[in-house]
Amino acid sequence: MIKHPSAPYIGPFLVFMVFLAGGKYLPIAPGTEQILRFVVVAAAIWFFSRHIISFRMKAPIASIAVGVAVFVLWIGPDALFPGYRNHWIFQNDIVGRIQISMQPGLLQDPFQLILRMSRAALLVPILEELFFRGWLMRWLIDNDFERVPLGTYAPQAFWITAALFASEHGPYWDVGLLTGVIYNWWMVRTKSLADMYMVHGVTNLCLSLYVIATGKWEYWM
Repeated sequence: MIKHPSAPYIGPFLVFMVFLAGGKYLPIAPGTEQILRFVVVAAAIWFFSRHIISFRMKAPIASIAVGVAVFVLWIGPDALFPGYRNHWIFQNDIVGRIQISMQPGLLQDPFQLILRMSRAALLVPILEELFFRGWLMRWLIDNDFERVPLGTYAPQAFWITAALFASEHGPYWDVGLLTGVIYNWWMVRTKSLADMYMVHGVTNLCLSLYVIATGKWEYWM
């Protein structure tokens, strides 16, 4: 096990981003790539972070409610204003363009849909919350981040973390920024990564169910 104090917080996120960028170039079938991505990310979380992960929440019901509210916020602009996301400020050479991450044939495969939903609702919340709210928001306050209690508020760290979280979501940067602000606020309020796993997981689960029910695959970038 890697002993550097940042490794449990950064390791799974880096593995995820590398696989996200390079997995499509692997000489394997798309369906196999989706399975491998799930296995690799799950293994990275177990290898790097299992000793720091706790699921003891402080406000589970409220965290579920916040997660649902963020889901509504996420789909709201596109639902209220058809074509909203086609504006050049959302799709351009800087932030990117909407591209569905799954091959069309996989969208008809129940196993692949469940796998994609499980990754979004179970794995991604853990690795992103460890990185953004567990490490980055503290590291921006003090490079010796372990000296900074979880959920410590500092304006610069708060807003930089929210902005970087938004940048990760490409053409959805606007709702990504609002989500980053809400997630950061909830972290400051609860000071609990377990609650953040729940909030983030509920948002992603609701979004995944919405995507499957409506066929709006563009949300699965």
